[in-house]
Amino acid sequence: MIITCKGIKKTYVSGTTKTPALRGIDLELNEGELLMVMGPSGSGKTTLISILSGILTQDEGQCLVFGKEINALPERERTAFRGKNVGFVFQSFNLIPTLTSKENVSIPLILNGMERKKALDAAEKLLISFGLEDKLNTLPPELSGGQQQRVAIARGCVHEPGLIVCDEPTSALDSETGIKILELLKNAVITSKRGMVIVTHDARILEFANRIIRLEDGLVK
Repeated sequence: MIITCKGIKKTYVSGTTKTPALRGIDLELNEGELLMVMGPSGSGKTTLISILSGILTQDEGQCLVFGKEINALPERERTAFRGKNVGFVFQSFNLIPTLTSKENVSIPLILNGMERKKALDAAEKLLISFGLEDKLNTLPPELSGGQQQRVAIARGCVHEPGLIVCDEPTSALDSETGIKILELLKNAVITSKRGMVIVTHDARILEFANRIIRLEDGLVK
């Protein structure tokens, strides 16, 4: 089992105002499974995947990732665990604007101790498979939104994490490219028994899911 969550709750506090984001989520993710999470804006989707990936800490409940309560780890251990085991694809891309596509994608490998040249070679190979062979040395501001999205997806996958978490990974991609990327990602998940959680509103990619859940008002419906 990759993820086992029980009774996950999260409330945001601003002054005297409390806004419940998650009201008690139970969730499991098996090896080789691609899970898609849908729901309206404000339903708690991004909060959920942020907790699953160790970016946020839940207020109540238990979230085991590869058998570890990731959010109970000390900060340094949690960062190291996340860097090795989790790949996160942000909706806003979060690429470093002064680094080329290849350099951006190589970052997780370098942080995990790989020699720089080998990391850049691995990044180049993955970017080529994503159809970006002519953008390897291009800076993010010079890329289209769809190209930046593909670079961000490559960066989240390049270190072959056991869990990949994606927030709207195909929102800036045309239909053909989005389907191609999902085919590559699902093949990687199945063949290596990894797990993937995708938050999406994109009905074009739902066919790639092994399972789909819907969040409403912080609960699984």
